[in-house]
Amino acid sequence: MSIKTIRSSVLPALVLLLLSNTVAAEALIADNFVLIDHHGKAQELYYHSDDKAVVIVAQGNGCQIVRSNLEDLRAISNDYADQGVEILMLNANMQDTRATIVAEAKEWGNDFAIMKDRTQIIARSLKLSRTGEVLVIDPRNWQVVYRGPLSDRVDFERQKNKADKRYVRDTLDALIAGKKVTPSTVNAPGCIINYDDIDPATISYSETIAPILKENCVACHVQGGIAPWAMSEYAMIKGFAPMMREVVRTKRMPPWHADPDIGHWRNEVGMSDEDTKTLITWIEAGAPRGEGDDPLTQIPPLENVWTLGEPDLIVDIPAFEIPASGTVDYQFPNVPNPYDRDVWVVAAEVIPGDPKAVHHILAGSSDRQPKGRLSEIFENFIITYAPGNEASSMPAGTGVFVPKGGVYQFQMHYTPYGKKTVDRSRIGLHFSDKPPANFYREQVIVNFELAIPANAEQHEEKAYFMFDKDAEIHALFPHSHYRGVSSTFELQYPDGKVETILSVPNYDFNWQRTYQFTEPKRVPAGSKVIHRTIYNNSSKNRGNPAPDEIVYWGLQSEQEMLYGSVGYSWVNESTDKPIHNPRRAGLFQMMGLMDQDLDGKVSKSELTSNLTRAFADDFGKFDASKDGLLDLQELAGMLKTAHERPQQ
Repeated sequence: MSIKTIRSSVLPALVLLLLSNTVAAEALIADNFVLIDHHGKAQELYYHSDDKAVVIVAQGNGCQIVRSNLEDLRAISNDYADQGVEILMLNANMQDTRATIVAEAKEWGNDFAIMKDRTQIIARSLKLSRTGEVLVIDPRNWQVVYRGPLSDRVDFERQKNKADKRYVRDTLDALIAGKKVTPSTVNAPGCIINYDDIDPATISYSETIAPILKENCVACHVQGGIAPWAMSEYAMIKGFAPMMREVVRTKRMPPWHADPDIGHWRNEVGMSDEDTKTLITWIEAGAPRGEGDDPLTQIPPLENVWTLGEPDLIVDIPAFEIPASGTVDYQFPNVPNPYDRDVWVVAAEVIPGDPKAVHHILAGSSDRQPKGRLSEIFENFIITYAPGNEASSMPAGTGVFVPKGGVYQFQMHYTPYGKKTVDRSRIGLHFSDKPPANFYREQVIVNFELAIPANAEQHEEKAYFMFDKDAEIHALFPHSHYRGVSSTFELQYPDGKVETILSVPNYDFNWQRTYQFTEPKRVPAGSKVIHRTIYNNSSKNRGNPAPDEIVYWGLQSEQEMLYGSVGYSWVNESTDKPIHNPRRAGLFQMMGLMDQDLDGKVSKSELTSNLTRAFADDFGKFDASKDGLLDLQELAGMLKTAHERPQQ
């Protein structure tokens, strides 16, 4: 073949390539990640494994390319809405915060979920360089099959009325048709993303990485700890480095799940953005050992010692034999109170006998022998134990009153793990030498009337508690089971203003946290604390045991709960002048359970199922105002009659 012939055969292909500005791209696999979007919702990439395509648009405030492409992007979203295409935005700009992203989205009518990459580790791994750049990802193998602009309609210098090249649409059409798509790249206009780079060569395992691990991980990852492996030396870190990268990117570790933009917590154990970036940079550089000693080899094995110091009283919870498999009913053991004097508990700690089998323990006391009912545990509530929630100190100046005599009582939830075992858990109690200034109280917000539809991806349940006097909230505790994916606590003030005071957008059933405010949250009388939980009862929820079933309230993990506790104190209460009224608190709890439209009254349709059966025909007798609704006083009359009526 002559040179002339070669030129004539190759030239058209070269011209076509230059005209299209498209080049073959090196295959890039998009590893899984979890990021919180500007609405406060957790977004997981691999959640979309059943979709045909995932589109990620690099967003940045003030970028005209992004703004000019919004209309075209909305058109794509509408046209492909029913064809399995998920569109997300990702903001990795150092200068943009969630608040400014929300403002930009509102100004420009941007309805897409904008994920904030605070550490920039996700954007860097996706090799994003400019805002406005678009990635199309094939969920069949998580390969980035296209990188570039949305189309050729928008550029810095001009905007055409109509695109000649529809890069993203063409790629989506091919993926939806099931075709194999060769990865390609088109140069994209947009604002340069400024990365806050860390030179891996400056990161020392001995002086930087090991201290980060000791601060954030070793409390569990220690010999004798609850983690499945111990960070005992560099060799262990090197071997588990890829797994560490995965669990940090997906926010499984460290196990702290509060939204970082909402609230400040005195017991926070989340890793800082800087430490996260440093650790991931080091791992992606190959986790080099470098010079220096290995601080992890100096960490002693964990013993069952009391982290809060030697307790004033240690209560041995009765031993219980746990089978290797199956479901274990909740246990309600109790132990006689050995003291013949009143005490004030100001701190408590639980050491589980078998941490693998003990899912949770609720501990409290009663001045009379309990009958083993769920509600009795809260008479004098002391502590909730769960992995990550082993010890608790009451806020300064408060305590839990435990009268002499009676019993300490416990609610035990066991989960078999494949080996027959015996649990011998203990609780250590610390007492105050004198009565504290105020009581530490606990209020539970529940909704027993759960009915989560089969295959529902985003189902919300809610309930509330109203404070009829000024109070201070010290701590919040959200709880649900396998299908719970996110929880919030909102404070609705008497003037109607609503403030989110805790958001857990990536709830993890394996880690139950009490979130303790750095400073108490002041609650004026008449305020409602609204607890909401979102449940995913679909097959996309990997922990869902039965997506085709309607799920109701129940104690076992395959059932569900809407359960949130509020640790608080009354502003005008003191230990020498109690003002708490348990019966009134119970009435507000029932109102918050039934009043689903949050109007402060209960309609006939809002009655719980048990009360509906009992009083459906008698509703009008309690409705003294004849407005078709029960206010608090009228509801109290109904509940009083319900308690007095003989049980069938």
